[in-house]
Amino acid sequence: MWRMIKSGLIKIKQGNKQWESVDEQVIVNMIENSAKKRHEILNGKIRALYGHSTPQKILKTVATPPSILFHGTSRHLFERIRNEGLKPMARQYVHMSVDIHTANMVGKRKDSKPILLKIQAGNAARDGVKFYQGNNLVWLADYVPSQYISVEQTRFA
Repeated sequence: MWRMIKSGLIKIKQGNKQWESVDEQVIVNMIENSAKKRHEILNGKIRALYGHSTPQKILKTVATPPSILFHGTSRHLFERIRNEGLKPMARQYVHMSVDIHTANMVGKRKDSKPILLKIQAGNAARDGVKFYQGNNLVWLADYVPSQYISVEQTRFA
């Protein structure tokens, strides 16, 4: 496995002293201990788990989600979501969080006072909406219809 990863890193390391200490264990530890679990090593290659930058869709295995998930979004998108549901937009999947704190942090990337949405994921899954586990904090779906979405009353500023 390391041979394939190493061949890609050799170009980066050449003539660049700050990368001299990078070896197989550093890369493996970085990926395994990442809080967001955005990458994996598969067949000797590092790949993104969500495929934001790949043209072909990364296929996931359908899984049973927690009964409730959360999604942080911009205030200006709320009416659209309320009318049309959650769509992946420029991503491959809709991203939802298992906790309010993570959803709030994600929402704050686009809006200082995001709206936090509560997703009735258990009910949606029972009604045929497909969910996929991204990692321990993130769940994915192709689309979430608006009838499973409500505004979460929170005290986040």
